[in-house]
Amino acid sequence: MPINLLEKTDDELVRLYAQGDHDAFAVLMSKHQDKIYTYIYLLVRNRALAEDLFQDTFIKVITSIKQQRYADNGKFVAWVNRIAHNLVIDHFRREQGENTFTRADYDYDVFNNVKLSDTNVEEEMVQEQLLSNVAKMVDFLPDSQREVVKMRFYEDLSFKEIADKTGVSINTALGRMRYALINMRKLAEDNNMVLKI
Repeated sequence: MPINLLEKTDDELVRLYAQGDHDAFAVLMSKHQDKIYTYIYLLVRNRALAEDLFQDTFIKVITSIKQQRYADNGKFVAWVNRIAHNLVIDHFRREQGENTFTRADYDYDVFNNVKLSDTNVEEEMVQEQLLSNVAKMVDFLPDSQREVVKMRFYEDLSFKEIADKTGVSINTALGRMRYALINMRKLAEDNNMVLKI
């Protein structure tokens, strides 16, 4: 795989893929597949179903790019998550048509879940509060953990990129992220902060 592809932005990779460069799409996939799979899994809580929906999502992504229906806006992951989100809703709607189920069958009501509805003012306010809480907690982390969290979530770097930038092994970068998340959860509990919508 050409090294220069790893330095491209998501939008540049999408454009290259649309022009027939399949390596560009492989780079996009490797950069974001974990995040997107996790997003789907958190919605459906079922590994086999999450894997099916993940594959369906990328089939739709490929089709949309080939049909030039992706707008360059620097928000590739958000766009893919929106596709995934719609497929999750479609899946549950189909299931509802085939089998009547009650809210008690699921940990949450998928049709009335804030995460699955279009953005509204209340959701935006909750999201802002959540981001504010996370930002406050990041400031309390030890320097090495704070650095990894900021690179991963604010700069959207891979763990390999973080390891290269900080001069440590990938395992060390992963370990720092793990401890950062443990510390942030503890801080949230100690300070009664909400960390999820």
